Amino acid sequence: MARRKKAGELRTSEVECGYCGAIIQEDALSCPSCGKTFSAVKKILTFTVVMLVVIAGMSYFMYSSYFANPQEAAWNQISPNGGGDTTTPTGKTIVFELKESDAPNTCANFRKYVSDGFFDGLIFHRVIDGFMIQGGGFTTDLTQKTATYDPIALEISPNLRHIDGAVAMARTNDPNSATSQFYICDGAQTSLDDQYAVFGQVTQGMEHVRAISAVQTTSEGGMNDVPATDVIIKSARLSTSGGKTFVTLTVEY
Repeated sequence: MARRKKAGELRTSEVECGYCGAIIQEDALSCPSCGKTFSAVKKILTFTVVMLVVIAGMSYFMYSSYFANPQEAAWNQISPNGGGDTTTPTGKTIVFELKESDAPNTCANFRKYVSDGFFDGLIFHRVIDGFMIQGGGFTTDLTQKTATYDPIALEISPNLRHIDGAVAMARTNDPNSATSQFYICDGAQTSLDDQYAVFGQVTQGMEHVRAISAVQTTSEGGMNDVPATDVIIKSARLSTSGGKTFVTLTVEY
């Protein structure tokens, strides 16, 4: 055990232990007599441990949010009402989820058209502000593109309503005449419920739906509400994430 020194015996490099009074070196990390660790050392060790825990937690969060499933992470951060700039180097994008469990036949039909590249280069030929934007049937010169599959039967699900951003099939007066044309709701359109087949929901890019519905329109080729400047579907592509299927429309307007 380190002995006590009498007053006046302490050297400039020596101090008394605050716990047992033993004489120790001024820069000692602990007392050799009582074994106590000094507070400054405890603070440093505690701070180091806390920082390591924080860094480990942040690393895990970043990995799980962005690297484990980057597509799903991006979609989960965006609300159906917009959620940020969805303009990419390749164009403006509108993403919607196919509701395959509630509208299996309608979704299967739409998937075939997307997989075939049918929509690439077509336009949104009918737009009404605050109502909807309709496309998937006409080229830029308003020539109707012939559907490649037979019309499908009207498929109504009570789980799918014409809420804001709902995607549904367009048709003629015949309820069972839908082929490739579709529309996206700009605002809730409850008057259309149970009359037209909703099969999707926008998850990203509603700002582009709003902008397209508000463009200047004209009458052309015997049709009303035609955008005065072409609104082109540059591409339509399928993707999957978390067991769900999404369609990404890249548009130009």
